[in-house]
Amino acid sequence: MAEAAGITTRTLRFYRERKLLPPPRREGRIAWYDEHHLARLRSITALLARGHTLGGIADLLDAFEKGRDARSAAEVMGLDTTLITPFSQETPVRLTPEELADYFQGEVTVDNLAASLDIGYVAIDGDEFVHTSRRLLEGSAELVAKGIPLAAVLEAGRELRERTDEIAALFARLFRTHLLPSQEATDPAALNELLARVAPVAKQVVEAELGLALDRRVRAELEDLMGESESSSGE
Repeated sequence: MAEAAGITTRTLRFYRERKLLPPPRREGRIAWYDEHHLARLRSITALLARGHTLGGIADLLDAFEKGRDARSAAEVMGLDTTLITPFSQETPVRLTPEELADYFQGEVTVDNLAASLDIGYVAIDGDEFVHTSRRLLEGSAELVAKGIPLAAVLEAGRELRERTDEIAALFARLFRTHLLPSQEATDPAALNELLARVAPVAKQVVEAELGLALDRRVRAELEDLMGESESSSGE
């Protein structure tokens, strides 16, 4: 196992003593390691190379293990249901722990990982993370790269998730009240066809309203900032 992971047996024993590695399966005096142990060792090595401390890695791996008890990847991505809706076209992304760390430039802390699991951005499947949306992953990473702390991005994401749930509930009520009664509730084909027609319209309305709201809010913030700057200059 040490040879496969590219470390010494002494390092392997050290990781076991520090609780960074689960104990192997024992048969008498023989210790049996498996692919899970190898993946864990490779993650430890990669995270150390990225500047993480052993203590920080231990905390992250502990959070990783606890995350296995959170919602499954299938549940987070909506794959645990037989219903199919045409609104989201997001592509999930599978990531190793070190790949996730690379995306966010060392800001993958225990608290940030817990927040991501809680919001539903990520789930844990085997020895990997599954992010529910490539666009959300890359957009969040870009915001962090521009200088916004990951914790702030996640907090905004949590609030945005709540607001967009409210918007979705509004459209769901409209559909249920005015469109769905006209369809046979037991005819999945007719329902799918109806939803496929209204999905792009609903998203178009939301995108237009969001763009207008961003114009109003950001312009107001910029005008306020410029006013403060002019006031300071006058003094």
